[in-house]
Amino acid sequence: MAESATQEFLEVQDIKEGMLLLKNNSIRGVMMVSSINFALKSEEEQTAIIYAFQNFLNSLDFFCQIVVQSRNINITPYLDSLKDLEDRQTNELLKKQTSSYREFIKNMVVGDMIMTKNFYIVIPYNLVEILGLKNVAQKSSIFSKATGGQSQQPIKEEEFQRCKTQLWQRMEYVSMGLRRCGLEAIPLTTPELIELFWAIHHPEQAEVGYYPEILPELLK
Repeated sequence: MAESATQEFLEVQDIKEGMLLLKNNSIRGVMMVSSINFALKSEEEQTAIIYAFQNFLNSLDFFCQIVVQSRNINITPYLDSLKDLEDRQTNELLKKQTSSYREFIKNMVVGDMIMTKNFYIVIPYNLVEILGLKNVAQKSSIFSKATGGQSQQPIKEEEFQRCKTQLWQRMEYVSMGLRRCGLEAIPLTTPELIELFWAIHHPEQAEVGYYPEILPELLK
């Protein structure tokens, strides 16, 4: 019952072939975007990046969503490797230094001093676009609560493949536009999308490196 109630607030109906299928029969592609250290650029380089990004945004004829995700860095494997190194040290001085360094790193992370940021861009395509109908789909965020509307009839396989082709073209266009700004964008696969949404709803487990097991048939 609780699971059913939770699903009513999720806009994602399914994840298929690296695409998000929403309950309103529109689909989304998610791309992870690299970052640049803007502050270290010269004034001329900063100006060029700003104008390139402005031109990119002005060239879009569809809406997209930019998502910035902040999370504590998961250094559990690194701490485990340090503990293993400490246990294998034969020199007592090096053993103490390794232990001291491991405790320093551990305490620094506990104090929320180290964070990582991931950047994503969400690109949409609606079934009504490819059918030549008026765009009545809501421009809602896949990371927010659903509007509470009922799910429509599932999208047909032929319609999905046509929408997928159009969406991939948009994703390639976005990738090229961001490349002109010095950024790289890579589409997320089905397993990566599953892990992303699982981490959003289970942040504490994700921070320590725990992720659910993904069925082999989804590893595409």
